[in-house]
Amino acid sequence: MGGIPWVLHVDLDQFIAAVEVLRRPELAGRPVIVGGRGDPTERAVVSTASYEARAFGVGSGMPLRIAARKVPHAVILPVDHEAYLAASETVMATLRAQPGAVVQVLGWDEAFVGIGTDDPEAYARQIQAAVLERTRLHCSVGIGDTLVRAKVATGFGKPAGVFRLTSENWLDVMGGHPTRDLWGVGARVSGRLARLGITTVAELAAADPQDLVPEFGPTMGPWYAQLGRGDGSRVVDDTPWVARGHSRETTFQRDLTEPAQMDDAVREIAARVLEDVAAEGRPVVGLTLKIRYAPFDTTTHARKIPATSDRDEVLAVALDLAAGIEPGRPVRLLGLRAEMAMPQDARTGHTPTRGGW
Repeated sequence: MGGIPWVLHVDLDQFIAAVEVLRRPELAGRPVIVGGRGDPTERAVVSTASYEARAFGVGSGMPLRIAARKVPHAVILPVDHEAYLAASETVMATLRAQPGAVVQVLGWDEAFVGIGTDDPEAYARQIQAAVLERTRLHCSVGIGDTLVRAKVATGFGKPAGVFRLTSENWLDVMGGHPTRDLWGVGARVSGRLARLGITTVAELAAADPQDLVPEFGPTMGPWYAQLGRGDGSRVVDDTPWVARGHSRETTFQRDLTEPAQMDDAVREIAARVLEDVAAEGRPVVGLTLKIRYAPFDTTTHARKIPATSDRDEVLAVALDLAAGIEPGRPVRLLGLRAEMAMPQDARTGHTPTRGGW
């Protein structure tokens, strides 16, 4: 398919909640919250919420018990990773089947699509119709002349809409927005920008990239200035995505207080991580242990190691990291991430994690 090259960002609307509603049609229109094992009396966080639940202030990452208080009449369901993965694979296959499409998967519920066309809105509607027909799931599509602009545009199209952002209307649409509304700029970075007198997208776009170097360094400083302009790559990369690592974590229903309990928990988590790593067939080159002390103080201990596929060696390092847990402090969560050696010429990223890490 010929025409002008465009980047489309396809984002499934309330993906996890929508999959659950498809399995339980009687939940349509009701506030649905998905998290943990679906029990708000247990320690768990919200994975996603339907728009009806979001209207009450429920958001991803919120403790499930607080979400249940906000919406006492909500339906709370357990996380079902396999169902979401299956739905995601069907969606991505549908995108790849579109004429002329180059697809770069970003996660379970979003992807970039590169296409040459003179009518990107019509192509976006074609994608929406195809996904809806195949999966009964709705998606929003952002259209851009760069990856950044397409990604940001999607937010203006939600739910189930289409929106275009290009160099021509970028500042008209985004100029007055706070910098935290940019893809890649969170609360912490926006706070650092504010200390430099930069609070809006327009101010960031007008900033001299070199003025940002003292605060953010020679790479990130100019990159943030580029984000402010919406500039960047226009190329959708369909190189197969390869995970950098695998991680697992467990939130304990009762705080761990004894070193032996913590060692047992690390052994169990490490066993599950090593199963995931073994399936990849690549050696481990680094470990990170995540510790959340009660009530909610989180820290990490990390170590690079010589490449190894020996389970006992990896476990020994994990237990050594666990020795750094502060004695006398109750532990409510432990997580372990294993970084793997990368194959040459791989496009890398992080796997969707089990447990929200």
